[in-house]
Parts: sequence; C-alpha cells; structure tokens
Amino acid sequence: MATTPSKEIVASFGRGLITYITADMGRAEIQSDNIPQAIEDLVRVPLGQKLYLRPTWREVQPRPGRLEFPDYWKLTFGLAAKHSKRVAFRIQMRAPDYEEEALPDFVLEKVPMVKLQGEWKGSPNAARHRKTYLEPRYDHPAFQAAFEELNGLLAAELNGNPLVEFMDTFMYGFWGEGHTWPFANNPFPDYATAERTWINMFEVQLKHWTKTPLVTNTQPDFSRVGNSEVVDRTVRSYNWLRTDTIFVENEQIEAIGNRPPWVAAIVEVGMSDGSPASLRINEGIPYTDNEITHVMDVGANYWSLWNFHHIKAEHIMNYYRQYPQSIDEIGRRIGYRVRPSLVWEYEKDGSPGLVIGFANDGIAGVPGVLRVTLASNDGKIAVGGSLDPGYPLPGKIRQAQFVLPRGTNWQGLRLKAEIEVKGMRYPVRWDCHQKLEDDGSLHLRTNLSPD
Repeated sequence: MATTPSKEIVASFGRGLITYITADMGRAEIQSDNIPQAIEDLVRVPLGQKLYLRPTWREVQPRPGRLEFPDYWKLTFGLAAKHSKRVAFRIQMRAPDYEEEALPDFVLEKVPMVKLQGEWKGSPNAARHRKTYLEPRYDHPAFQAAFEELNGLLAAELNGNPLVEFMDTFMYGFWGEGHTWPFANNPFPDYATAERTWINMFEVQLKHWTKTPLVTNTQPDFSRVGNSEVVDRTVRSYNWLRTDTIFVENEQIEAIGNRPPWVAAIVEVGMSDGSPASLRINEGIPYTDNEITHVMDVGANYWSLWNFHHIKAEHIMNYYRQYPQSIDEIGRRIGYRVRPSLVWEYEKDGSPGLVIGFANDGIAGVPGVLRVTLASNDGKIAVGGSLDPGYPLPGKIRQAQFVLPRGTNWQGLRLKAEIEVKGMRYPVRWDCHQKLEDDGSLHLRTNLSPD
C-alpha cells in the first residue's frame, strides 16, 4: 500500500494558524462597539484553527487567593468549546500598551518598584509613549510568593485542560517578552541576581505546568536578565519556543530555525488588514505574503492571524479575499503533516509483519513523540510503539517495523496515530489523500498493482 499527501487543512494539536482575540492592548485592541459579537466573529474565522488571549495579571487575579477571569476570557473559552478550537494564552505582568497597571494592587502594595532610565520616543497618542516606567523587584519575597500562587491557581484550572493548546512562559518586562527596550537598566542590583531570579521563576512554571507546553520567547538578552538560560532550559525540558519577529532580529531566527525537531515554534507577526496603505507591496509581493514565506522558511508550527493593534475578523478576511494564495499555502504546510507513505508486508519465522515508512509533508518536525498503533476492529490485535522524538522529519521517511501474530491478515487492520507531548496524548488524523475512518485512522488495504 502507498499513500499520497492530502491538501485538506485539518486541525491537529501542535500546529495551525492562530486567530488573535486579544494581544498587547487587551479589549482595547478589538475594533468594535460590540465586543462579544466581535469575539464570536473572530472565533468563527475559518482560516484559524486556534485562538489566542493575552490578558494582564490584574485582569485574571485582582485579589489574592482566587482567579476572576474577565468576561472576554470566559466568552472565548466558551466559544472555543463550541467551535472545537483550542486556546493559547499569555498573562502579561507588564503591559505598556494598557492604560491601566498590569500588576494587581495586592502585589504593588508590597513590592518595591525601580524607575527605568531613558526615554521611549514616539507619538503621545499611544499609551506606551506617555508613561513613566517602573519595574518591580521580581526577586522580592512578596513578588515571588504571589507569582507562585498565580501559577498554582492557573495550573489547577488549565494545566492539561483539553481546551488549552499552550501557555507562553512568563518572562521579564514588556508584554512578558524578556526585555524593557529601549531603557538602559533593569530593576535588579546585578546580573547574577537577575539571572537567578528568572531561572527560579521558570522552575516554578515547570513545577506547575506539567502537562501543557510552555512557550518561551527567543528574545535576545538586551536587558541582561538571563534569557539565554531560560531558553536553554525550555528546550531541555521538552517545552517550546516562539518569536515575535521574522525580519528584525537574526538571533531569534537562528534559535527558531535550528531548534531540535521535537520543539514546536510559534511565530507571531502582524498581518495586513487589506487596506491599500497596509499592503506595502514591493515588486508585486504584499508585505504579509513576504512574511508568510519566511515563517515557512524557519519551519514554524504556528503563525498568527493578527491585525496588529486593530483586531477585527473582517480585517483578516479582507486581506484573504485579495491575496488568498499564501495563506492557503501556509495553512496546508504549517507544522508537521504525517502519513504512512509506504507499507511493505513480509514474513519471518512464520510470523507476518509490516514495515511502514512514515513521511512528513509539513515544514516542521513532530513537536513531541508520534505514537502509532496497528489494531483490528475487534480489538484482539493491537501492536504499536513510538517513533523517535520529532520524527518523521520534513521531507524524510522514517521506517517502523510491526511484528504481527501468526495468521494475521494485515489487510483490514487500522493504523492510528497520536502525538504525545509532556505525557499527554492527542489524536492525529493522517494527512493523506486516501480515505480515512471517522477517527482519522487508516484502513490498510492493497492499492497498488504489482510492478
């Protein structure tokens, strides 16, 4: 038997286009007088398989001891369940594009703040350019205790939650990205204290988030707080990476483009809303199409459907109606797209068996471990195991041997796939053109004529 690639866009864990519901500015970023309807319109955007939220700490925990999610968070999760989409999120501890403070009052009352040195020049119409910037002493015992509580409360509800795709790692500074550019200082007395603090805070997250992937930004360490060590520990703990640039910082592209194959990569870049001024066409190529090409160049698992600071479903679709080709292409190629390309039968010592060559028609490795099982419909036969983490690689074949019980006819067996990430298993629908069962498994049969 042999299979050929599918052109369908199918939602699977560990890959997809992410529709941004909120980001840097929270609800203020949504361009609508009817926020609930605007959120529902965004959830319904057919191009996106995942959803994304980025509230502040103050929004999700205004008081100690319990979470109080904002209405837009609860609405998004409810609609995600209704439309079979998972949600990714980040909790901002510093949010320069919010008018209000990102930290809750119960933290501000106990933790010293340090003024940042320098000036962030720009239009006074933007909140980020009107503020005086203070950063908390993250190493203060009161901050550390509150941070531990926040992670514990969040993880109790969301760690391993079937509606959650991933959580962005808490990092230093603006938007939780790992920097306070363009300011020259940080709130720590020295580099050793800064690095030690953020290593400890990452370890707190590892302790609580045992099932849901943590996604660490590959931000260069402009602010000298130990980002490279946090990135290293992210990779070594089988968590994932992200970048919020594709053209600006070559260091991030190096980290993302040469990550281990079992590490997923999320690329966040804003897209055009389809208006003439936002298209920025050069030699016939819109800027967004150029971005998409380079997102695929680094082998991303996810890409953001995000109209930077002007979020609206119609903005996404307005661009897509004019320039559908690149978005369709990345939708069909992003992440891993695995199928049993070649199936060979054999017999050894009286026992039948199969050797199956698994192909990956995507642009990224499997962000975890691919588990494959051969089973009969009556459940009497079940043979399976795992490929190496990250395999099959894009454009490669990885073979696996299945030894079957004596007398087994391989035709009629069903080949099923799952991806295992941090001990959690998620169903995988084979990305092949050939007919699949309702659960995404492949009914093995002869479909080739003899040579």
